[in-house]
Amino acid sequence: MPAQAGIQKYLTVLDSRLRGNDETTVVQSFLGSLDSVKWTTELRSGVAATSACKELALANDCCYDFPSPVRKETVIVTGSNHRRSTVKKLLIAVALLAGCAGTASEQAPVRISRPGPGPTQDELRNDGWNTDNVLTYGMGYHQHRYSRLKEINKSNVRRLVPVWNLSLSSNFGEQGQPLVYNGVMFVTNAEYTTAIEVATGKQIWRTPVGFDPAVPRVVCCGVSNKGPAIYNGKVFRATIDAHLVALDQKTGKEVWKQKVVEWKEGFSMTGAPQVANGVIITGISGAEFGIRGFIDGWDPETGKHLWRTYTIPGPGEKGHDTWPVGDAYLRGGASTWITGSYDPELDLAYWGTGNAGPWNPTVRPGDNLYTASVLAIRPKTGEIVWYFQFFPNEMYDLDANWEMIIADIPVNGVKRKVTMQLTRGGFLYVLDRTNGELLSAQPFEKINWASHVDMKTGRPVETEVSKRYRDGEQIELWPSQWGAKNWAHAAFNPETGLLYANTMHVSRLVRHRPVEYKPGQRYQGFENLPAPREPGLPMGHMDAIDPMTGKHKWRTPIMEIPNYSAMLATAGGLLFTGKQTGELIAVDIDTGKILWEFKTGSGINAQPITYTHKGRQYVTIQVGLGGVNAQRMVQQLTNVPRGGSVWTFALFDQ
Repeated sequence: MPAQAGIQKYLTVLDSRLRGNDETTVVQSFLGSLDSVKWTTELRSGVAATSACKELALANDCCYDFPSPVRKETVIVTGSNHRRSTVKKLLIAVALLAGCAGTASEQAPVRISRPGPGPTQDELRNDGWNTDNVLTYGMGYHQHRYSRLKEINKSNVRRLVPVWNLSLSSNFGEQGQPLVYNGVMFVTNAEYTTAIEVATGKQIWRTPVGFDPAVPRVVCCGVSNKGPAIYNGKVFRATIDAHLVALDQKTGKEVWKQKVVEWKEGFSMTGAPQVANGVIITGISGAEFGIRGFIDGWDPETGKHLWRTYTIPGPGEKGHDTWPVGDAYLRGGASTWITGSYDPELDLAYWGTGNAGPWNPTVRPGDNLYTASVLAIRPKTGEIVWYFQFFPNEMYDLDANWEMIIADIPVNGVKRKVTMQLTRGGFLYVLDRTNGELLSAQPFEKINWASHVDMKTGRPVETEVSKRYRDGEQIELWPSQWGAKNWAHAAFNPETGLLYANTMHVSRLVRHRPVEYKPGQRYQGFENLPAPREPGLPMGHMDAIDPMTGKHKWRTPIMEIPNYSAMLATAGGLLFTGKQTGELIAVDIDTGKILWEFKTGSGINAQPITYTHKGRQYVTIQVGLGGVNAQRMVQQLTNVPRGGSVWTFALFDQ
């Protein structure tokens, strides 16, 4: 259908979308809904449309000026005092430009979406442009956890109220990130996969997982699930007993199910799958149980296993010589339980790896690749294109599983393609994501196990504290194995250039101990005791951090129980995150001041999202105390009830 023929259809939607929203939000949402418009590669990437197309738009009095280059996220309206009519004219111009540009014989058309089941690979790649949907883990392949929405902002966030709440019928705990597609929300926990009507909170279907009651004994740090993936009419999820399942989006019925590995050997799966270049990528948990970690690729249509890349190289593989002679590599750890990011242009997925096994380093001399590393892999084959090891011969459970945030940022005055991680060990690493070159590694928390990172070798320079530990002495470790930052994901705001994270300020008394491997049992060799704490010392912070320097723009102390919820940043000048005592909070992104909070029915250790529905902005969070900190701080959390649910919020209409 020509773009012009569909204009009136979309104008009907515009009046409702303009109410209470700024022009940028409306433009973004509208552009995402142009499902019949062919966007050329050149137009979508920002190259100006042809002169003929511009003249056509101007001849129709569509707008005062149409900027060059044309970008969906930066269209500006000027020369009019009538917001609604001007935006209408602008969008007519966009549709006309898209329509006529798509007729040029030298241009290859690309559709935003197509009829039939979805989302498509193009929709996944463009996650965030259509604000009605949240299609990927991290709210975009880049894992920024950032939204351009600003209907909810610093000036009105006090009017934020719950609009619906749905029980998830589980007491294990909620850590997931919901996904939203075409008005339906998909939510997972350890026990169920649930589809929910966004407008009302009504459950559409719920599919139980079903697993052996003995499985939790091989789960290190809380029975949980981080979320689903959606693609081509299916919902994909991992299970705690190490299966990958595909469900029909409309009915919740099982399409296929594949056993990944035997759980009785210490394996489990808690992470969200990733769909990259038409392949499902999954990781594995179990480094505390002496597993050999890996990353898998799967065919989304059939469930066929396409490839497996071991994160501990075997005989004949590059890196195997970093392990001692013998079979230590078979129990070397390097789990992959946090979903990676993906750069479609480079066709590289970036997955972090976990701690080495056992934690006692004396039984595995060497660098122990690819523990505590990031791997850049090809989705189609699992080929490791490059790697970077953050902590050779890792020995404190200071692994590198956390999210690899990708962005283009200035480095020494030059824009570089980077990937960033706030590591558990307290250093903020910035790497060139094309080749793994180390660009920066600065501390963002208190560290005593290393003095700095050598920029030539990329290796942390260990202190006398680490030497004493290697010699078998008890030490006070900063940060502890809790991490300077744990799994709770950071957000990156491309407008401020800052990272926002819940961090921790905790030490422990540790020493390594002898350990014997027994299948399905913990394989750590680590004594871990509380350390004396100075009165009034924060347990953690909410931080705004410069990626290249590690310095804080602001820090908000958290005194008693550290936050284990991910951060969400918005163009409304807000951060959303949660407390394990049950409060969802909105924070001023410029100062760290808490502007609003709402007490939910249980603890929050999950991942907030924001999106639009019929022109209105919503914020959603899964609620339900669980995870590793619910085990560590039982006494402090004893009066926080269990019970999973989904809470959704919007502005109260005055």
